[in-house]
Amino acid sequence: MAAHHLAQLNIARLRAPLDDPALADFVAQLPEINALAERTPGYIWRLQDDSGDATALRPFGPDVIVNLTVWESVEALRTFTYRTDHLASLRRRRDWFLPMETPHLVLWWHPAGTLPDVAEAAARLEALRHNGPAPEAFTLRVPFPAPAPSALP
Repeated sequence: MAAHHLAQLNIARLRAPLDDPALADFVAQLPEINALAERTPGYIWRLQDDSGDATALRPFGPDVIVNLTVWESVEALRTFTYRTDHLASLRRRRDWFLPMETPHLVLWWHPAGTLPDVAEAAARLEALRHNGPAPEAFTLRVPFPAPAPSALP
């Protein structure tokens, strides 16, 4: 088993409430996209409520949805993001979400066998916003290698 997995946080500010017709396409495709992620090789876990939904969880504000996931590697996440049907949804993000002035996606290496929580994810996002990409908080464009097994807490 790998000593580390890749944690990913992505937040998005909604253009309208989820029950607004302007977001109907986004809401309709959520179960399919979540199922696609779960079938993608390298997927490990995603934050969700008891019904399997994450959109009701709003730790970053009432109009901000959260996606917190864990993957085996940067390449596994990159494959899901850019080489599956998820890409079509990604291309429509401006239809559903408002632009954000600061980084809204952060990656970090997390000890395998444990799950990140929202507080840790928020701290990693703040670190990225303040320091730019670094081993503790980075992006798909500027990834960092996993730490050596002895370097994990």
